[in-house]
Amino acid sequence: MLFSNLGLHDALCQRLADLGYDSPTPIQQATIPAIIAGQDIMAKAQTGSGKTAAFCLPRIHQLTDADTTNAPQTVASLILTPTRELAQQVSDSLQGYATSSPLDIVCAYGGVPIEPQINTLATGAHVLIATPGRLLDLLINQHINIQNLAYLVLDEADRLLDMGFADDIKRITGFIDAKPQTLLFSATFNDDFFTFGKQLVNNQKVIDVVPNSDPADIEQRVYELDQDKKLAATVHLLKQQQWPQALLFVRNKKTADVITEAFNEQGINSGAIHGDKSQSKREQALAAFTAGDIQLLVATDVAARGIHIPQLPVVINYQVPHQAEDYIHRIGRTGRAGAKGLAISLLAVEEKHPMEAIQTLLPEPPLHQWLPGFEPSLEADFSAPKKNKKRRQRKRR
Repeated sequence: MLFSNLGLHDALCQRLADLGYDSPTPIQQATIPAIIAGQDIMAKAQTGSGKTAAFCLPRIHQLTDADTTNAPQTVASLILTPTRELAQQVSDSLQGYATSSPLDIVCAYGGVPIEPQINTLATGAHVLIATPGRLLDLLINQHINIQNLAYLVLDEADRLLDMGFADDIKRITGFIDAKPQTLLFSATFNDDFFTFGKQLVNNQKVIDVVPNSDPADIEQRVYELDQDKKLAATVHLLKQQQWPQALLFVRNKKTADVITEAFNEQGINSGAIHGDKSQSKREQALAAFTAGDIQLLVATDVAARGIHIPQLPVVINYQVPHQAEDYIHRIGRTGRAGAKGLAISLLAVEEKHPMEAIQTLLPEPPLHQWLPGFEPSLEADFSAPKKNKKRRQRKRR
Protein backbone atom coordinates (compact mmCIF):
# COMPACT_ATOMS: atom_id res chain seq x y z
CA MET A 1 0.00 0.00 0.00
CA LEU A 2 1.11 3.55 -0.77
CA PHE A 3 0.47 6.77 1.18
CA SER A 4 -1.49 8.00 -1.84
CA ASN A 5 -3.95 5.15 -1.27
CA LEU A 6 -4.85 6.69 2.10
CA GLY A 7 -6.27 9.85 0.53
CA LEU A 8 -3.43 12.24 1.37
CA HIS A 9 -2.65 15.16 -0.91
CA ASP A 10 -0.14 14.56 -3.71
CA ALA A 11 2.27 17.21 -2.40
CA LEU A 12 2.28 15.58 1.05
CA CYS A 13 2.85 12.14 -0.47
CA GLN A 14 5.75 13.55 -2.46
CA ARG A 15 7.22 15.04 0.71
CA LEU A 16 7.03 11.63 2.41
CA ALA A 17 8.75 10.06 -0.58
CA ASP A 18 11.50 12.68 -0.34
CA LEU A 19 11.93 11.71 3.34
CA GLY A 20 12.31 8.05 2.36
CA TYR A 21 8.92 6.79 3.55
CA ASP A 22 7.89 4.11 1.06
CA SER A 23 4.69 2.77 2.56
CA PRO A 24 2.47 3.40 5.61
CA THR A 25 2.80 1.33 8.77
CA PRO A 26 -0.18 -0.69 10.05
CA ILE A 27 -1.25 2.03 12.51
CA GLN A 28 -1.07 4.64 9.75
CA GLN A 29 -3.12 2.46 7.39
CA ALA A 30 -5.75 1.91 10.09
CA THR A 31 -6.10 5.51 11.29
CA ILE A 32 -5.30 8.03 8.55
CA PRO A 33 -8.44 7.48 6.41
CA ALA A 34 -10.67 7.65 9.50
CA ILE A 35 -9.01 10.85 10.71
CA ILE A 36 -9.26 12.49 7.28
CA ALA A 37 -12.97 11.64 7.38
CA GLY A 38 -13.26 13.59 10.65
CA GLN A 39 -13.84 10.64 12.96
CA ASP A 40 -12.84 10.53 16.64
CA ILE A 41 -10.56 7.59 17.41
CA MET A 42 -8.97 5.74 20.29
CA ALA A 43 -5.91 3.94 18.95
CA LYS A 44 -3.44 1.54 20.50
CA ALA A 45 0.04 1.30 19.01
CA GLN A 46 3.44 0.50 20.43
CA THR A 47 6.40 2.86 20.47
CA GLY A 48 8.14 3.06 17.10
CA SER A 49 5.04 2.07 15.13
CA GLY A 50 4.66 5.39 13.32
CA LYS A 51 1.85 6.87 15.38
CA THR A 52 3.26 10.43 15.23
CA ALA A 53 2.80 10.49 11.47
CA ALA A 54 -0.61 8.84 11.94
CA PHE A 55 -2.03 11.94 13.63
CA CYS A 56 0.21 14.60 12.04
CA LEU A 57 -0.26 13.75 8.36
CA PRO A 58 -4.09 13.92 8.35
CA ARG A 59 -3.99 17.32 10.05
CA ILE A 60 -1.56 18.70 7.47
CA HIS A 61 -3.89 17.30 4.79
CA GLN A 62 -6.94 18.94 6.37
CA LEU A 63 -5.23 22.31 6.78
CA THR A 64 -4.02 22.28 3.18
CA ASP A 65 -7.57 22.93 2.00
CA ALA A 66 -8.56 25.21 4.87
CA ASP A 67 -8.30 28.96 5.40
CA THR A 68 -4.83 29.27 6.92
CA THR A 69 -5.32 32.74 8.36
CA ASN A 70 -4.64 32.75 12.10
CA ALA A 71 -6.50 34.93 14.57
CA PRO A 72 -4.25 36.45 17.27
CA GLN A 73 -3.48 34.02 20.13
CA THR A 74 -5.86 31.44 18.63
CA VAL A 75 -4.89 27.78 18.34
CA ALA A 76 -6.60 25.59 15.74
CA SER A 77 -5.00 22.25 16.62
CA LEU A 78 -3.59 20.98 19.91
CA ILE A 79 -1.35 17.99 20.56
CA LEU A 80 -0.80 17.13 24.23
CA THR A 81 2.23 15.05 25.23
CA PRO A 82 3.38 13.84 28.66
CA THR A 83 7.02 14.93 28.39
CA ARG A 84 9.11 17.76 26.99
CA GLU A 85 11.20 15.37 24.91
CA LEU A 86 8.15 13.87 23.23
CA ALA A 87 6.71 17.34 22.57
CA GLN A 88 9.92 18.36 20.84
CA GLN A 89 10.06 15.15 18.83
CA VAL A 90 6.47 15.55 17.64
CA SER A 91 7.17 19.18 16.74
CA ASP A 92 10.29 18.24 14.77
CA SER A 93 8.41 15.51 12.89
CA LEU A 94 5.49 17.81 12.09
CA GLN A 95 7.84 20.53 10.87
CA GLY A 96 9.53 18.01 8.62
CA TYR A 97 6.28 16.74 7.10
CA ALA A 98 4.82 20.22 6.58
CA THR A 99 7.64 21.94 4.70
CA SER A 100 5.39 22.45 1.65
CA SER A 101 2.51 23.86 3.75
CA PRO A 102 2.51 27.40 5.21
CA LEU A 103 1.64 26.28 8.73
CA ASP A 104 2.57 27.97 12.00
CA ILE A 105 3.73 25.19 14.33
CA VAL A 106 4.59 26.03 17.94
CA CYS A 107 6.01 23.84 20.71
CA ALA A 108 5.44 24.86 24.36
CA TYR A 109 6.72 23.06 27.46
CA GLY A 110 7.99 23.83 30.92
CA GLY A 111 11.54 24.04 32.18
CA VAL A 112 12.37 26.92 29.84
CA PRO A 113 11.34 30.61 29.90
CA ILE A 114 7.71 31.14 28.92
CA GLU A 115 8.13 34.59 27.34
CA PRO A 116 9.45 33.39 23.95
CA GLN A 117 6.53 30.97 23.71
CA ILE A 118 4.06 33.77 24.54
CA ASN A 119 5.60 35.98 21.86
CA THR A 120 5.45 33.21 19.25
CA LEU A 121 1.82 32.46 20.05
CA ALA A 122 0.78 36.11 19.87
CA THR A 123 -0.08 35.73 16.19
CA GLY A 124 -1.81 32.37 16.72
CA ALA A 125 -0.85 28.86 15.64
CA HIS A 126 -2.20 26.24 13.28
CA VAL A 127 -0.77 23.54 15.54
CA LEU A 128 0.41 23.78 19.15
CA ILE A 129 2.31 20.86 20.69
CA ALA A 130 2.39 21.23 24.46
CA THR A 131 2.79 19.59 27.83
CA PRO A 132 -0.20 20.01 30.19
CA GLY A 133 1.46 22.19 32.85
CA ARG A 134 2.84 24.80 30.47
CA LEU A 135 -0.40 24.81 28.47
CA LEU A 136 -2.41 25.58 31.61
CA ASP A 137 -0.08 28.49 32.39
CA LEU A 138 -0.74 29.92 28.93
CA LEU A 139 -4.49 29.42 29.20
CA ILE A 140 -4.96 30.73 32.74
CA ASN A 141 -2.98 33.87 31.93
CA GLN A 142 -4.96 34.34 28.70
CA HIS A 143 -1.99 34.12 26.38
CA ILE A 144 -3.82 31.73 24.05
CA ASN A 145 -7.40 30.96 23.06
CA ILE A 146 -8.61 27.41 22.34
CA GLN A 147 -12.35 28.11 22.49
CA ASN A 148 -12.83 27.08 18.85
CA LEU A 149 -10.25 24.29 18.81
CA ALA A 150 -10.87 21.97 15.85
CA TYR A 151 -8.35 19.17 16.44
CA LEU A 152 -7.23 17.63 19.75
CA VAL A 153 -4.67 14.84 20.12
CA LEU A 154 -3.61 13.12 23.33
CA ASP A 155 -0.31 11.43 22.48
CA GLU A 156 0.83 8.66 24.85
CA ALA A 157 -2.55 9.00 26.57
CA ASP A 158 -1.81 6.12 28.94
CA ARG A 159 1.34 7.87 30.14
CA LEU A 160 -0.53 11.15 30.58
CA LEU A 161 -2.85 9.34 32.98
CA ASP A 162 -0.03 7.46 34.72
CA MET A 163 1.76 10.75 35.38
CA GLY A 164 -1.32 12.26 37.05
CA PHE A 165 -2.37 14.66 34.28
CA ALA A 166 -6.05 13.62 34.21
CA ASP A 167 -7.21 16.65 36.22
CA ASP A 168 -5.05 19.01 34.15
CA ILE A 169 -6.53 17.65 30.94
CA LYS A 170 -10.06 18.15 32.29
CA ARG A 171 -9.18 21.76 33.14
CA ILE A 172 -7.73 22.26 29.66
CA THR A 173 -10.82 20.91 27.93
CA GLY A 174 -12.89 23.33 30.04
CA PHE A 175 -11.39 26.15 27.96
CA ILE A 176 -12.84 24.62 24.77
CA ASP A 177 -16.34 25.64 23.68
CA ALA A 178 -16.41 23.74 20.38
CA LYS A 179 -16.33 19.96 19.96
CA PRO A 180 -12.95 19.25 18.35
CA GLN A 181 -12.12 16.11 16.47
CA THR A 182 -10.41 14.13 19.24
CA LEU A 183 -7.76 11.45 18.87
CA LEU A 184 -6.31 9.38 21.71
CA PHE A 185 -3.16 7.39 20.98
CA SER A 186 -2.00 4.96 23.65
CA ALA A 187 0.48 2.14 24.04
CA THR A 188 -1.94 0.24 26.31
CA PHE A 189 -5.69 -0.15 26.74
CA ASN A 190 -7.18 -0.55 30.21
CA ASP A 191 -10.33 0.38 32.13
CA ASP A 192 -8.92 3.71 33.36
CA PHE A 193 -7.99 4.69 29.82
CA PHE A 194 -11.44 3.89 28.41
CA THR A 195 -13.27 5.54 31.31
CA PHE A 196 -11.29 8.73 30.86
CA GLY A 197 -11.20 8.65 27.08
CA LYS A 198 -14.92 8.27 26.57
CA GLN A 199 -15.44 11.61 28.30
CA LEU A 200 -13.55 13.25 25.42
CA VAL A 201 -14.63 11.39 22.29
CA ASN A 202 -17.95 10.97 20.46
CA ASN A 203 -18.86 7.84 18.50
CA GLN A 204 -15.22 6.91 18.48
CA LYS A 205 -13.57 4.27 16.37
CA VAL A 206 -11.39 1.98 18.49
CA ILE A 207 -8.28 0.77 16.68
CA ASP A 208 -6.03 -1.84 18.23
CA VAL A 209 -2.95 -2.65 16.17
CA VAL A 210 -1.47 -5.84 17.55
CA PRO A 211 2.12 -5.02 18.57
CA ASN A 212 5.06 -6.98 17.34
CA SER A 213 6.12 -7.76 20.91
CA ASP A 214 8.93 -10.12 19.95
CA PRO A 215 10.47 -8.52 16.87
CA ALA A 216 12.70 -10.81 14.86
CA ASP A 217 15.31 -8.11 14.35
CA ILE A 218 15.93 -7.68 18.11
CA GLU A 219 17.99 -10.28 19.89
CA GLN A 220 16.93 -10.53 23.55
CA ARG A 221 19.25 -11.78 26.27
CA VAL A 222 18.62 -12.18 30.00
CA TYR A 223 21.68 -12.43 32.24
CA GLU A 224 21.03 -13.80 35.73
CA LEU A 225 23.37 -12.28 38.29
CA ASP A 226 23.56 -10.81 41.78
CA GLN A 227 22.33 -7.25 42.28
CA ASP A 228 25.75 -6.01 43.42
CA LYS A 229 27.39 -7.29 40.21
CA LYS A 230 25.24 -5.28 37.80
CA LEU A 231 27.51 -2.24 37.58
CA ALA A 232 30.66 -4.26 36.97
CA ALA A 233 28.87 -6.51 34.48
CA THR A 234 27.62 -3.53 32.50
CA VAL A 235 31.06 -1.91 32.42
CA HIS A 236 32.50 -5.24 31.25
CA LEU A 237 29.95 -5.52 28.43
CA LEU A 238 30.42 -1.92 27.29
CA LYS A 239 34.20 -2.25 27.14
CA GLN A 240 34.21 -5.75 25.68
CA GLN A 241 31.60 -5.13 22.98
CA GLN A 242 32.70 -1.54 22.27
CA TRP A 243 29.20 -0.43 21.36
CA PRO A 244 29.36 3.18 20.17
CA GLN A 245 26.13 3.91 22.05
CA ALA A 246 23.92 2.18 24.60
CA LEU A 247 20.64 3.25 26.19
CA LEU A 248 20.31 1.99 29.75
CA PHE A 249 17.00 1.93 31.65
CA VAL A 250 16.44 2.20 35.39
CA ARG A 251 13.28 2.52 37.46
CA ASN A 252 13.80 5.82 39.26
CA LYS A 253 15.58 9.16 39.15
CA LYS A 254 17.84 8.60 42.16
CA THR A 255 19.24 5.38 40.71
CA ALA A 256 19.83 7.14 37.38
CA ASP A 257 22.01 9.79 39.01
CA VAL A 258 23.92 7.37 41.24
CA ILE A 259 24.88 4.89 38.54
CA THR A 260 25.64 7.61 35.96
CA GLU A 261 28.28 8.95 38.34
CA ALA A 262 29.53 5.41 38.96
CA PHE A 263 29.86 4.69 35.24
CA ASN A 264 31.80 7.90 34.68
CA GLU A 265 34.16 6.90 37.49
CA GLN A 266 34.70 3.59 35.67
CA GLY A 267 35.71 5.39 32.48
CA ILE A 268 32.36 5.09 30.67
CA ASN A 269 31.36 8.51 29.33
CA SER A 270 27.76 8.72 30.53
CA GLY A 271 24.83 11.08 30.94
CA ALA A 272 21.42 10.86 32.61
CA ILE A 273 17.96 11.99 31.58
CA HIS A 274 15.01 12.08 33.99
CA GLY A 275 12.24 14.32 35.28
CA ASP A 276 14.30 16.15 37.90
CA LYS A 277 16.86 17.35 35.36
CA SER A 278 16.36 20.86 34.02
CA GLN A 279 15.20 21.05 30.44
CA SER A 280 18.54 22.43 29.32
CA LYS A 281 20.43 19.58 31.03
CA ARG A 282 18.13 16.99 29.46
CA GLU A 283 18.55 18.50 26.01
CA GLN A 284 22.32 18.67 26.46
CA ALA A 285 22.52 15.00 27.48
CA LEU A 286 20.29 13.88 24.63
CA ALA A 287 22.18 16.01 22.09
CA ALA A 288 25.52 14.65 23.30
CA PHE A 289 24.22 11.09 23.08
CA THR A 290 22.73 11.60 19.62
CA ALA A 291 26.01 13.11 18.42
CA GLY A 292 28.01 10.21 19.87
CA ASP A 293 29.85 12.39 22.38
CA ILE A 294 28.74 10.14 25.25
CA GLN A 295 28.56 6.37 25.02
CA LEU A 296 25.91 5.62 27.62
CA LEU A 297 22.60 7.39 28.26
CA VAL A 298 20.86 6.41 31.52
CA ALA A 299 17.11 7.03 31.45
CA THR A 300 13.90 6.44 33.36
CA ASP A 301 10.86 5.16 31.46
CA VAL A 302 8.95 8.45 31.65
CA ALA A 303 11.87 10.60 30.50
CA ALA A 304 12.69 8.22 27.66
CA ARG A 305 9.29 8.61 25.99
CA GLY A 306 9.96 10.47 22.78
CA ILE A 307 13.66 9.63 22.54
CA HIS A 308 14.56 8.38 19.08
CA ILE A 309 18.16 7.44 18.31
CA PRO A 310 18.71 6.14 14.76
CA GLN A 311 20.69 2.90 14.55
CA LEU A 312 20.86 2.40 18.33
CA PRO A 313 22.73 -0.91 18.69
CA VAL A 314 21.75 -1.95 22.22
CA VAL A 315 19.28 -1.32 25.02
CA ILE A 316 20.18 -2.46 28.53
CA ASN A 317 17.55 -3.08 31.19
CA TYR A 318 19.70 -2.38 34.25
CA GLN A 319 16.53 -2.81 36.30
CA VAL A 320 13.55 -4.82 35.09
CA PRO A 321 10.51 -2.54 34.72
CA HIS A 322 7.55 -2.82 37.08
CA GLN A 323 5.09 -2.78 34.17
CA ALA A 324 5.45 -5.54 31.60
CA GLU A 325 4.39 -3.22 28.75
CA ASP A 326 7.31 -0.91 29.53
CA TYR A 327 9.68 -3.71 28.56
CA ILE A 328 8.25 -3.69 25.04
CA HIS A 329 8.66 0.08 24.82
CA ARG A 330 12.23 -0.13 26.08
CA ILE A 331 13.50 -2.78 23.68
CA GLY A 332 11.68 -1.09 20.81
CA ARG A 333 14.28 1.69 20.89
CA THR A 334 16.69 -0.61 19.08
CA GLY A 335 16.25 -2.70 15.94
CA ARG A 336 14.44 0.03 14.01
CA ALA A 337 14.19 0.70 10.29
CA GLY A 338 15.36 -2.79 9.37
CA ALA A 339 18.52 -2.64 11.48
CA LYS A 340 19.46 -5.43 13.86
CA GLY A 341 19.18 -4.65 17.56
CA LEU A 342 20.13 -6.15 20.90
CA ALA A 343 18.22 -5.94 24.19
CA ILE A 344 19.97 -7.09 27.36
CA SER A 345 18.25 -7.50 30.72
CA LEU A 346 20.30 -7.79 33.91
CA LEU A 347 18.12 -9.92 36.17
CA ALA A 348 18.65 -10.07 39.93
CA VAL A 349 16.76 -12.76 41.81
CA GLU A 350 14.42 -10.22 43.43
CA GLU A 351 13.27 -9.19 39.94
CA LYS A 352 12.25 -12.62 38.71
CA HIS A 353 8.51 -12.07 39.24
CA PRO A 354 8.30 -8.94 37.04
CA MET A 355 10.31 -10.82 34.41
CA GLU A 356 7.80 -13.68 34.49
CA ALA A 357 5.03 -11.17 33.76
CA ILE A 358 7.06 -9.76 30.87
CA GLN A 359 7.60 -13.20 29.38
CA THR A 360 3.86 -13.81 29.16
CA LEU A 361 3.77 -11.00 26.54
CA LEU A 362 6.40 -12.63 24.37
CA PRO A 363 5.70 -15.40 21.84
CA GLU A 364 8.98 -17.02 22.84
CA PRO A 365 10.64 -15.93 26.11
CA PRO A 366 14.35 -15.11 25.79
CA LEU A 367 16.82 -17.67 27.06
CA HIS A 368 18.16 -16.98 30.55
CA GLN A 369 21.91 -17.34 30.80
CA TRP A 370 24.94 -16.47 32.89
CA LEU A 371 27.55 -13.90 31.93
CA PRO A 372 30.99 -15.52 32.37
CA GLY A 373 32.75 -14.00 35.33
CA PHE A 374 29.52 -12.64 36.83
CA GLU A 375 27.66 -15.83 37.71
CA PRO A 376 25.04 -15.53 40.50
CA SER A 377 25.74 -16.82 43.97
CA LEU A 378 24.64 -20.35 44.85
CA GLU A 379 21.85 -19.16 47.15
CA ALA A 380 20.17 -17.15 44.35
CA ASP A 381 17.12 -19.16 43.27
CA PHE A 382 15.96 -18.07 39.82
CA SER A 383 13.66 -21.03 39.25
CA ALA A 384 10.09 -20.11 38.37
CA PRO A 385 7.04 -21.49 40.20
CA LYS A 386 5.80 -24.72 38.65
CA LYS A 387 2.49 -23.20 37.51
CA ASN A 388 4.36 -20.57 35.51
CA LYS A 389 6.53 -23.22 33.94
CA LYS A 390 3.46 -25.22 32.91
CA ARG A 391 1.83 -22.12 31.47
CA ARG A 392 4.87 -21.36 29.36
CA GLN A 393 5.12 -25.00 28.22
CA ARG A 394 1.49 -24.97 27.09
CA LYS A 395 2.15 -21.76 25.19
CA ARG A 396 5.10 -23.30 23.36
CA ARG A 397 3.01 -26.30 22.29
